[in-house]
Amino acid sequence: MALLFLFLVLTHLAYLQNISANFYSDFDITWGNDHAKILDNGQQLQLTLDQSSGSGFQSKNEYLFAKIDMQIKLVPGNSAGTVTAYYMSSQGDKHDEIDFEFLGNLSGDPYIMQTNVFSQDQGNREQRIYLWFDPTADFHTYSVLWNPQQILFSVDGTPVRVFKNNENVGVAYPKNQGMRIYSSLWNGDDWATRGGLVKIDWSKAPFVASYQNFNAQVCSTSSSDCSANAWYSQVALDSGEQQQLEWVRKNYMVYDYCSDTKRFPQGLPTECTR
Repeated sequence: MALLFLFLVLTHLAYLQNISANFYSDFDITWGNDHAKILDNGQQLQLTLDQSSGSGFQSKNEYLFAKIDMQIKLVPGNSAGTVTAYYMSSQGDKHDEIDFEFLGNLSGDPYIMQTNVFSQDQGNREQRIYLWFDPTADFHTYSVLWNPQQILFSVDGTPVRVFKNNENVGVAYPKNQGMRIYSSLWNGDDWATRGGLVKIDWSKAPFVASYQNFNAQVCSTSSSDCSANAWYSQVALDSGEQQQLEWVRKNYMVYDYCSDTKRFPQGLPTECTR
């Protein structure tokens, strides 16, 4: 069984495949069917939330390691209480997950973008930043680079978070389970805006989030070697990327689990000390 599992993993990693999406062929609407629309011959997708339902979609394929870009235009106006989730997740027990969550806010207040990483069903690794632009005025590119060494979250090419593989000190890392891409627009007003103090104003419904220009560089089954590709082999940021990450953390970070000693009174998680 162990040899079979190793063979499946190695063959899954065998080559780099570049996928530019057509939403008809690459994604399925998974809930709120009448609240989701595919437009422009499959080049754009819209999710809608109102009092009757939210909506969501998922990729038809699973990926084990990938560099994924999606352009999203978030819910405009008074979006308080809405949550637009865009993430990768495996299925079953002890699941792995890589999250973007966009927490709506009152008109004129900045959106909060929350990121999180689950490995073997263990999460509680939230970071939150204010976005430094209006994410509702136009499309912006939200990216995940996931390889055996690190998970890199980026916005319009600017690094906003790195989660390293720290298995050598006992921190589980997602590397053995394939993940699908998911997105959903739903009512999170019990927690999303100021801890649930601000509720959705349903008079502003329907709330709409739009998606376009999905692109994925993925490892799949063939004969070439995925490790020959730069994104798969990347182990650290270069100096310019590191400066960009520090700029984001200094100016826009509003919460980091690695600084929350009240939440972890017995000591911060192991990866926070490295």
